[in-house]
Amino acid sequence: MNLERAIETRVIARRKGTLDNSSRREFVRRLTAGLCLPFAAGEDASSEAAPGAAGAPARVARATQRATTARTESDVGSLWPFIQSQAISGEFPLSWLRPEFKNLSAWKRKARGKLLELLHYSPAKCDPRGEVVERVDVGDYIREKVYFSTTPDLRVPALVLVPKKVKLPAPGLVALHDHGGFYLWGKEKIIEIEGEHSVLANFKKSYYGGKSIASELARQGYVVVVIDMFYWGERRMLLDDDSADWRDRPRDIKPERIAEFNRRAGQNEQLIGRTIFSAGFTWSGVMFWDDVRTVDYLLTRPEVDKNRIGCVGLSVGGLRSCHLAALDERIKAAVVVGWMASFPRQLRRHIRNTIGHTKVVPGLYRHLDYPDIASLAMPRALLVINGSKDGLFDLDGVRASSNKLNACYKKAGVPKKCRTRLYDTPHEFNAEMQAEAWEWLKRWV
Repeated sequence: MNLERAIETRVIARRKGTLDNSSRREFVRRLTAGLCLPFAAGEDASSEAAPGAAGAPARVARATQRATTARTESDVGSLWPFIQSQAISGEFPLSWLRPEFKNLSAWKRKARGKLLELLHYSPAKCDPRGEVVERVDVGDYIREKVYFSTTPDLRVPALVLVPKKVKLPAPGLVALHDHGGFYLWGKEKIIEIEGEHSVLANFKKSYYGGKSIASELARQGYVVVVIDMFYWGERRMLLDDDSADWRDRPRDIKPERIAEFNRRAGQNEQLIGRTIFSAGFTWSGVMFWDDVRTVDYLLTRPEVDKNRIGCVGLSVGGLRSCHLAALDERIKAAVVVGWMASFPRQLRRHIRNTIGHTKVVPGLYRHLDYPDIASLAMPRALLVINGSKDGLFDLDGVRASSNKLNACYKKAGVPKKCRTRLYDTPHEFNAEMQAEAWEWLKRWV
């Protein structure tokens, strides 16, 4: 009997004069359960008092008040206890650290299969059909503007940087741009472009130590590819009546117009996510499969050594780097910057600015924690860098994820292929971090 039916039954019983003490107790029990309130089983808690006394309704009111006034220190307030009760505690069911998993290949098939299933997005494989539409000599490397297919009917814009002073074929890298609440540009956030807007240059100073990391890597001898992530750059959302400056992104676009576009895009991200979910797939699926298909395209390039491929990214670029290494065995080494934490530790106060619709894979965290997903890269090399002052993540959760990753790599017999580093910094990929990352890629790619 549900709560509404219990109330209806009680009203009828009162009218007929057949409501006895046991019926009263049952009604109060159902009422408190329906309200998600604590219920005391003792006679004193459940029995009705004499007419005119406070009785059970008063007790229900007091319980309601306690439930709504208790401090939770959570962004979701009084809903926190219930949400916390539903989260996984202890080891996740598909973690490599569970004793029943002994064969790495068999475990990866099972865990990766669950991840792929929950993405609800599995586009047919297709020929990338790469098309170069622009070629610019910028000194140390050639920059090409390219379009290629990630599905039979989806063309993705990319920039490819081909170094000039190395013997080809050279190692290849997929460089993955961030979220940053900055949508007007995508791939340009990590590549040098002539006449770069001051707003974009300042963004790089804040998050990348003023560097364009893809260009830096091309100078080091890598063939680098960078795509616009769905909803960013050339793939940004434009509405029917948008003005020319938002459509054309001229070099003299006003900073306040850039801020206004980014603000609107941020406000509409939840609408795009809800629309995608309603269509039956996930934003994460599109994001991760685009990155896997980017490897497909990179391997068609004659300048690329097909056995030496790596990936790197900051923030959501780090999330993408993690999942690309998890899903694609062709990645020999990955660098994940500013995106690693144990997700049960995030729930209380660290969801607001970290987990948007771009990253939700419904049901995934009933099977695998985020570091479990990262460990799908084993036995390939993985460097994880976080900042201890990064307010996006619970610091204990960051440490827990590092401990888990190292334990996973140890169990797999390749402890030296995992390194987790914590810098005393905020959410950024600064010059010192970059130096360590480039050393790691040079070693393993």
